[in-house]
Formats: sequence, structure tokens, C-alpha cells
Amino acid sequence: MDKIENPIYERDTLEFVTVALEYCSLVETARRFTILEFVDKVTKMLPLLYLKAALLPDVLPDDEIEPEYTITEDMYESVRNQVGNLLGEHDTYLETFHPDMQYSDTPIAAFISENLADVYQDTGNFISLFRQGNEEVMQNAVALCRINFQEYWGQRLLNALKALHAIRYSEEEYLEMNETE
Repeated sequence: MDKIENPIYERDTLEFVTVALEYCSLVETARRFTILEFVDKVTKMLPLLYLKAALLPDVLPDDEIEPEYTITEDMYESVRNQVGNLLGEHDTYLETFHPDMQYSDTPIAAFISENLADVYQDTGNFISLFRQGNEEVMQNAVALCRINFQEYWGQRLLNALKALHAIRYSEEEYLEMNETE
């Protein structure tokens, strides 16, 4: 397969790589930002990440390739804790798309930090596989990332974005006042 026909060299794939890398860098360094700076950056980045993931080429996974994931539980927890600590009381929101919601009279709480860490886990693993430079592994990474996006982390991204939007645009003055104290 030459580079022209290989989906790992398609523009949409390369643009996803770029945005995914920026996203991972942002959430890995969340503690460096004020809450308003972080919320502003992530509410702009998540729609772009969603769009670029939705445009990934449709590639079939190779079941014979066993991917070596590099995002550890400690890395996941570090991102989750950083974002959770930064957002504080704003980290929790009411989940509306949880499968158990249809059977429940009680609202189900969810956490922006957990959703962002879930997105980080898949995009971070994708980046690490892509960086290996092995075309078969890279192509499989695209396939697995697209499947995981469709089945799992795409919805988590949207849930977090909805909650972050409410923080960003409903509580901006509140956040700005608290940052100056």
C-alpha cells in the first residue's frame, strides 16, 4: 500500500493526530491554568476533537495486532484529579444519557473530570500507537480510535462539553470574581 492510499496519511487522520495531541497536552497540564482559562480552552478544543474524530477514515481493525497501550491508570488518575481539583464544585453535573437514567427517579451525578480523563485515555493511547511509526500499528490505531469514539468516548466528550458550556457561559462572571480573590 503506497502512502497515497494509506489512510494514516490522509489529511483527516493527520489533523486528528494534531488535535488529539493538543488535547492530551491541555488536560495533562490542567493545573497550570485558572479555571476560567482551562474551561475556555477546553470548550473550544472539544468540538474540534469531536469533529476530527468523526472524520477519521473508516478502517477495519486488525485483530492480530495487539496494541500496546501506554496510558496507565496513574496517568488517567493524574488527569482526572488535576481537572477535578481545578473545577472543584463545578466538576459534578447531572447525567442525562446514562443507561440507568430511564429506570431511575433519582438524578445520576457525573463528573467532567472523569469524562475528560476517559477521552484522554483513548486519545493518548492513539497518539502513543501512532508515534511508533509502524504503519500497520498506526492504521490499527485509527481503526480502534474510531470504534472507541463511536461506541464510548464521543458521548463522554459531548456530556462534558455540555456541562463545561454551562460553566463557561452561565458562570463566567462568578469564575472571574473568584479568580481575583
